[in-house]
Amino acid sequence: MTSQPLGRFAVPRQQEASVPPELRGLARDGVRMAVVDGSGTRHHRAFDLPEMLHPGDLLVINTSATLPAAVDFERNGCDATLHVSTQLDDGQWVVELRRPDQSGHTFPAPSEVLRLPGGVRLRLRAAHPPGQSRLWRAVPLPAVDSVDYLREHGRPIRYPYLDGAWPLEMLQNVYADRPGSAEMPSAGRPLTERALVALMTRGVVVAPLELHTGVSSQESHEPPQPETFTVPSATARLVNSTRDAGRRVIGVGTTVVRALESASRPDGRVVPTSGWTSLVLGPQRPARVVDGLLTGLHEPEASHLDLLEAVAGRSPVDAGYAAITAPDAPTYLWHEFGDTMLLLP
Repeated sequence: MTSQPLGRFAVPRQQEASVPPELRGLARDGVRMAVVDGSGTRHHRAFDLPEMLHPGDLLVINTSATLPAAVDFERNGCDATLHVSTQLDDGQWVVELRRPDQSGHTFPAPSEVLRLPGGVRLRLRAAHPPGQSRLWRAVPLPAVDSVDYLREHGRPIRYPYLDGAWPLEMLQNVYADRPGSAEMPSAGRPLTERALVALMTRGVVVAPLELHTGVSSQESHEPPQPETFTVPSATARLVNSTRDAGRRVIGVGTTVVRALESASRPDGRVVPTSGWTSLVLGPQRPARVVDGLLTGLHEPEASHLDLLEAVAGRSPVDAGYAAITAPDAPTYLWHEFGDTMLLLP
């Protein structure tokens, strides 16, 4: 198998998950799971997760549901696609204009008006945040809630590595209950009802929070965008009591880590919090609440790797990726329909 070096590690060619595991003959929880801890890297399946955790550990999940956040329309006489990342508190949308072949974003003109299906016009205002060119703030005319609009006129976001268009149900975690994410918080996709029952039977506590993800087509180490989140009081209490008891707090996905760490005080206590977070975790701001992480596989240039390091440290992250990209390693697949990694530093 040939590989292409891309910075810190080499991603084996043709190891992008282009279809859901169900179409590859696997259950959701049948995808591979690399377990990285002090003893090295071991190769398991996601249904083994309960055996990797201890009674009294706390597993925190993100219950945000995926929206059909792509809108196809006509722009200057050509086909175009809009990705709706989020809606701001003042009703403005944060959007990304995509090239027709979905190979990347394109550049709008300030004050350009996009004519969307359903008679909605979208007036582009300014880059969001200022200083970048990918995402733009836009005013819908007439004013319309983005969730309601996308439910009627949107389709799921789809990138070129996917083979086919999949229904929204394929892009939902089994416990997702409140629409708001532009793309699936995909680290939780392997958690089936069977896995959740096995976790609870083992004595692992499962607690929810909510963070609505924006579009993930981040390029050239672009930092994560501000996102809305809620850490409920019951989850905050469980996190604090778990840590007081000397047990571990395991986040399912980088979204959970960002939300919990955004709700933490300098002493590591978590308080009920709701609002927007701009927190960027990394070497300058390591995790102080989360002890472990179940995560999908990220490209070597992705800013998500900084967050993984904030939880586990650089050496375990590098060791895990070296193990799954080694010539004699089992075949691991990347992206939302791919395999997963459990970091237990």
